[in-house]
Amino acid sequence: MKRDVSARIVLNVAEPADLVFAIAVAAGYRADESFTASLDGRPVEHRELPDAHGTRLHRLTSGTGEIVVEYTASIDGRAAPAPASETDLLVYTRPSRYAESDSLLPTAAAEFGGITRPAEILAAVSSWVGTRLAYVSGSSLPTDGALRTLLARQGVCRDYAHLSVALLRALGIPARLAAVYAPGLSPMDFHAVAEAWVDGRWCAVDATTLAPRGSLVRIATGRDAADTAFLNVMSGRADVVGMTVSAVVDDLPADDLHRLVSIT
Repeated sequence: MKRDVSARIVLNVAEPADLVFAIAVAAGYRADESFTASLDGRPVEHRELPDAHGTRLHRLTSGTGEIVVEYTASIDGRAAPAPASETDLLVYTRPSRYAESDSLLPTAAAEFGGITRPAEILAAVSSWVGTRLAYVSGSSLPTDGALRTLLARQGVCRDYAHLSVALLRALGIPARLAAVYAPGLSPMDFHAVAEAWVDGRWCAVDATTLAPRGSLVRIATGRDAADTAFLNVMSGRADVVGMTVSAVVDDLPADDLHRLVSIT
């Protein structure tokens, strides 16, 4: 499988800023790639920093002006399945900032208490979230978590993923969020899906069903959006004024929603 992905982000920097991007494909892929940054047409130096689960961060300091960050990667083949340590499985069963599983324990028990097999729980949670929420662009705030999403009954991909993660954790299944490039997604953008530990591997759960799970490319992985945002402004002020994301695959696969699929 050959996949080509790219991202172009344009920022207006009003105050000198410390910027951290998570847009490169995760470690483990065999990729021909390029990452560049320029401020008002002049190159800006950057550093690559390793983060958890193969996430690769790019950090740079920018003065005021227009900064353009561009990333491209051509990926040949697949990465190995993601491992998990005992500590990982503990961390990803706890509540987190945007996945308040402790608050959703009664809901999870009422809706899924009669299901015992983990694979069936995954399918049931994905279907339940997908049918209870409406996908509405711009309907949620960056600070919204799973509980607010459930009350609002609408959101975007990260909201679907947060609610799925929170419900799975409430049912005792380790779950986390993965930021991905998603060939087949329309409209094209960065995408977020849940992952759950079932039968000894991380399995993708995408209640939006907007892109086939078999072609997803991992970018960042963590507890929730706090760990996986494509941009963190650590200091100063920088506003996104333009963004273009692309992800294509040589043969877009069909997605059997009843099959367990890992991001590779």
